[in-house]
Amino acid sequence: MTMSPENIMLSSPMEIEQDKEGILRLTFSGRLDVDRTSDLWRKAEQILQRSKPQSLFIDAHEVSYCDGAGVSLLLNLAHYQKNAEADFEIQGLQGKFRKLMDLFDPGQQIPPPPKASAFRRVPEDAGRAVVAVMSDIKMLVAFVGELTVTLLGVLIHPRRLRWKDAFLVAENAGANAFGIIALMSLLFGLILAFQSAIPMQRFGAQIFVIDLISISVVRELGPLITAIILAGRTGSAFAAELGTMKVNEELNALETMGLDPVRFLVAPRVLAAVFVTPLLVIFSNLFAIIGGCLVMNSLGFTLATSIDRIHSAVGLSDILGGLFKSVIFGLLVAAIGCLRGLQTATGAQAVGISATRAVVSGIFLILLSDGVFAVLFYYLGI
Repeated sequence: MTMSPENIMLSSPMEIEQDKEGILRLTFSGRLDVDRTSDLWRKAEQILQRSKPQSLFIDAHEVSYCDGAGVSLLLNLAHYQKNAEADFEIQGLQGKFRKLMDLFDPGQQIPPPPKASAFRRVPEDAGRAVVAVMSDIKMLVAFVGELTVTLLGVLIHPRRLRWKDAFLVAENAGANAFGIIALMSLLFGLILAFQSAIPMQRFGAQIFVIDLISISVVRELGPLITAIILAGRTGSAFAAELGTMKVNEELNALETMGLDPVRFLVAPRVLAAVFVTPLLVIFSNLFAIIGGCLVMNSLGFTLATSIDRIHSAVGLSDILGGLFKSVIFGLLVAAIGCLRGLQTATGAQAVGISATRAVVSGIFLILLSDGVFAVLFYYLGI
């Protein structure tokens, strides 16, 4: 073989021979272990980058030992030649080391799929979104059916429900939320009264401000404000609690012990939210009307006048309609929060994602159902 001036002899256990035809021969000897491979690896890469051979032959007759580091070196040289579309061959490697190479070699790497254009991705993304929505609706329908059967079983056999847990949830979701709901309702009544007094003053009808506030709060805004606060506070808490249990595999433990998670965990939360939400709505209406009365007093109207206007404006049907909507809103908030908790995936962000989805889905369902009630009450004349 004709040797070029680049042929060198290294002090390390690697000899290099290269001819003018682009054939490179690397001869390894001794041990290819973790202590010696790092130096060989760096020198071999430098030689390949400089010479860019058309054929690379590895002579491993004198290799007495080869561990994972040595195998990684040989595989790296092989992949370098494959990427350069050049020839590669190993000669004289012992059978046990050859088996080790076959074990470590990941095989032919699958190239990544080509990036689709933005126009081609639109139908694909739309299809995935539709499939995700349909799958979510299917799971929601199945959950509603399972929850309905569970609640009917609780009505027939009340002892099946863990009432202590239900009362504890009612305290956390109801009594502890009283302060924030009362404060926000009071402020909302004040704001609504001041904003209504400005246009009413143009027509000399400021006395009807309290009528507007009482009707809008009792029929619509009281249940809506309370439900939205519960969706952000209680619905997210339910999703986070059940999601943490799902991540920690506590739900699987309950199923292993023969306990139904829906009856054991979901039913107490749903019943507690259903019974607590109307009570919170009553206090929300009260504090919002108090805020309106304070503004009316500042405008020169006495408390007796405001109360008389409230009695003449608000009827029993208005109060019962708002309370009925609050029951449905509480059911939706608790059910969707528990459903998102049961749907929690694995990972560090799974619980946060479930809580976020519970709040967004809860508010969406509240507004959707409120729109249905608005159309229904209109045609029923309520």
